[in-house]
Amino acid sequence: MINKLIYNPQYFIIFQVFAITISSIMIFISSFLGGRSSGLDKQIPFESGVYSYGNTQIKIHINYYLIAIFFIIFDVESLYLYLWAVTIKIVKLEGFFEGILFIFTLLITLFYLFKMKALNWQYKNI
Repeated sequence: MINKLIYNPQYFIIFQVFAITISSIMIFISSFLGGRSSGLDKQIPFESGVYSYGNTQIKIHINYYLIAIFFIIFDVESLYLYLWAVTIKIVKLEGFFEGILFIFTLLITLFYLFKMKALNWQYKNI
């Protein structure tokens, strides 16, 4: 019974049509029920509850972006490690060695980043 539900594409299509219909209805209703405002306050950028003043066109150094990208990459990889740890009893010895290989690859990547001084916080001329 469950296999018929899982592998039948009709149910997936019905689900997609239902999800798109509900989303469209919610967007359509919110456009009618939402308040409209016009004036100077609508045109002012509002960031973190504070009105901006002065020059807001600041150049941000590339190191901030690099650290953010490295953080996201290693954060996603830690999610994979969590899933691996949860299923370690199911995947047995073969999965254990694959996880060890994955951790080893992470460590090599981290050592490479240290060697290339990508995590060094001193400003470089880039």
